Amino acid sequence: MHSAGWNERGLEENKSLQRGVEAERAVLVGLILPAQAPVGTRYDPVAELASLAEGAGAEVVGRLIQRRSKVCPATYIGSGKAKALAEYVAAKEADVIIFDNDLSPSQIREIEIVSKCRVIDRTELILDIFADRARTHSARLQVELAQLEYTAPRLRGMWSHLERIAGAGGGTTAGSVGGIGTRGPGERQIEIDRRLVQKRVSVLREELARLDRRKLREVKSRGDLYTIGLVGYTNAGKSTLMNALTGADAFVADKLFATLDTRTRRCELGGGAVALLSDTVGFVRNLPHHLVASFRATLEEAIHSDLLLHVVDAASTDAAEQIRAVDRVLSEIGCGDREQIVILNKIDVAGDDAALHCLRLSLPDAVEVSAKTGAGLERLRRRIAERMREQYVHLTLESDTGNGKLLAYLSRHGEILGKDYGEESVRLDLRLPAAEVQRVVNLGGRVISA
Repeated sequence: MHSAGWNERGLEENKSLQRGVEAERAVLVGLILPAQAPVGTRYDPVAELASLAEGAGAEVVGRLIQRRSKVCPATYIGSGKAKALAEYVAAKEADVIIFDNDLSPSQIREIEIVSKCRVIDRTELILDIFADRARTHSARLQVELAQLEYTAPRLRGMWSHLERIAGAGGGTTAGSVGGIGTRGPGERQIEIDRRLVQKRVSVLREELARLDRRKLREVKSRGDLYTIGLVGYTNAGKSTLMNALTGADAFVADKLFATLDTRTRRCELGGGAVALLSDTVGFVRNLPHHLVASFRATLEEAIHSDLLLHVVDAASTDAAEQIRAVDRVLSEIGCGDREQIVILNKIDVAGDDAALHCLRLSLPDAVEVSAKTGAGLERLRRRIAERMREQYVHLTLESDTGNGKLLAYLSRHGEILGKDYGEESVRLDLRLPAAEVQRVVNLGGRVISA
């Protein structure tokens, strides 16, 4: 990189912000602390990291697990293990080392010096995948913001052009070009880079705030319909389930973070009941905070839903931990107490083993389905419809007889139990979703009793 600093275009296109691992041979490294001791015989501490690396296009050629009582401040895994890692990497002819932990810039630098191999951590890998999968304008902005916020404190470790440069003159002596007013100590290139990063971050935050407000208005404008948000661990089958329930054409692939963009479709529940079903970005264990914050606009669908469908991969050997990871993210975005229906998906390939039996015991109210084969979907629709009915209120409403818009709306979205016509008004005995009472009032209905 040239020492004159970044321009705006260079900042956006700078390859160091998207340090991909495509087509590289990768060695995976995981550190297990006492509080993270594995449970069960089938526990694989870097299985998810392997899926992430393969999803980014890398070829996993080796794995190294280290157990320590605490993190080593210098190399994270300890100097002895770092040297062993260097030998292992050389033997495997690896191009990149991927840690299943978040490392500091100094730790990355020390391991790179010892191993003579490029090192990236878990957050950087996930950011790389998100950058590759982002398709919409909003998703790209959110990924760029997360990348910049991750990169900003690491600039010193990433760049080597930290020499002092002059103001406009390019020097500090009396004979330097630039003349009076341009000479002086100058500033470090690192300071120029940081200032440009901060400026771009401010621009992105303003633009995303605008998109967030627009998304919030869009979500709130659906107050006349029951809204459902699909949430769950990445690759749990949310998009497949959405296609099965709504006939949508959401992209489906057997890989982590196959889709990042939210889709909303009408879902027919039977008996005239209709809801709006929205897919959301999948979660993973230790989802980077930068991504949770940046993707808040995308997650508005979950935040403001009347009901969450928590999709669980019943075939996963780590399903219990995945459930806990999703619950942590939901709590972080402020909807941890939202009403949920837990769905055990992929029941057709789960097998009737001990892990599935434990899931059934811990989640007795869960609905078992196979989004791929369609098994259990009708039972799921009935369960959703039951939850909708539980949120209905019984009220008496009065309306002008000429208010055809209100009467048509009540016929579609409520249950009319009785009618009593007067000369210019009609009194209705109704069962109506609680969330739609305000909409009815806005359409000219007058609530007599509730």
